[in-house]
Formats: sequence, structure tokens, C-alpha cells
Amino acid sequence: MVSKGQLEIELSRIKGFEKPKVRLEQYEMDSKIGAETLWSAYMLGDIGGRIIGDLGCGTGILGIGALLLGAKEVIFVDVDSEALEIAKFNVSKLKSEDKVLGKTNFLLMDVKEFSQKVDVVIQNPPFGVKKKGNDRIFLEKAFENAKITYHFGKIEGDGFINKFSEDHSVKVRNRWVFDYPIKGKYGFHTKKIHRFRAGCWRLEKVPKSF
Repeated sequence: MVSKGQLEIELSRIKGFEKPKVRLEQYEMDSKIGAETLWSAYMLGDIGGRIIGDLGCGTGILGIGALLLGAKEVIFVDVDSEALEIAKFNVSKLKSEDKVLGKTNFLLMDVKEFSQKVDVVIQNPPFGVKKKGNDRIFLEKAFENAKITYHFGKIEGDGFINKFSEDHSVKVRNRWVFDYPIKGKYGFHTKKIHRFRAGCWRLEKVPKSF
């Protein structure tokens, strides 16, 4: 187990994308935001001893944070083989430093193919900027395979997430709002850092009423 401050430091050391792909909306997550969200999840009892699915894991920052907070197992899922290899490297680096980590599993696949049941999904998927509907696919898969979902997205998607969750017998239990920074890495970026309002929703599946 690490403290919240230690968690942020560890996440800031994680290797990012070598050749980010704009079509996959690959951006590194801010380590402070990642640590704050994961710490909240830990305090709510959603990480320690749990099986976690990190869907669209990228280089693995959320799943690795969950491991550092005592997750029993983390399943890293991504469609990009290069990103998944970096996630594997990041995990192996921590293990080489004698960090006590739970079980890990790396799955190279489209999230549509994911069918393994987990306790909690923690995901920072493509926001649907380059391909509309990507966020919907990730939410559907999370709702199918987990009781609890932590989902990052643009704050403008609040209405959609509320309605989509309601249609799937899922309740919004918590929401955190961030001034989300992304580093300019693509040719069309004109700023070193662009900030926008983003949120993380904690979503819980509830029994259907008859």
C-alpha cells in the first residue's frame, strides 16, 4: 500500500506513449488526476482486494495505480499492441523495484470483444472526438462486466451518461470534475498544454425493479 502522495509520484514516473495515435485519441493521463480518482475509489472500498478491468488501458496508468493500492488482479485491455507493450514494461519496472503487486493479465483486443467479469472497471476511453460513439461502446462493456464503473469523459457528456446509465439500470453515485490538461503532441496542436473540463463518474449497477 502507498499513500496518496506516494501514488501520485509513482504514477508520474510511468512511461507514456512513444508514438501516440490520434485516431485512438491517445493522451497520457495527468498523474495528479489519476491519483486523486484512484484514492477516492480506494477509500470507497472499490480497489483493495478487487479484480479490476482497465479498459482502453493505454500505457497502464490507472491499472497500475490500482495495483499499488492493493487490487487483487488487474486486467489490462487495449487494441493497440504498442501501448500494451509499454503497459507491460511499466508493470515489470515496478516489480523489479520489489513493489508488491497483485496478479496482472494483458489482453490485446478490441474492447467489444471483452467478456470477462470483474468487480470494478476503471476506464479513460477515447472521448468520441475522432470516432463518435466510442465512449458508448466502453460504457456498454463496463456495464456488462462489472457492478462498479469509473468512467472518464468530457463534462459536456453529463446528460448522456446520466441517461445512458438509467437505461441500463445503473446509478450515478459520484462525480468528480477536473480541469483536465493534455499535452500538445500532434501536429495540429497549437499549445503546449490544452485544458478542458472533464469528469469521472462512479456508476453502480442496481437490481431491476419488477
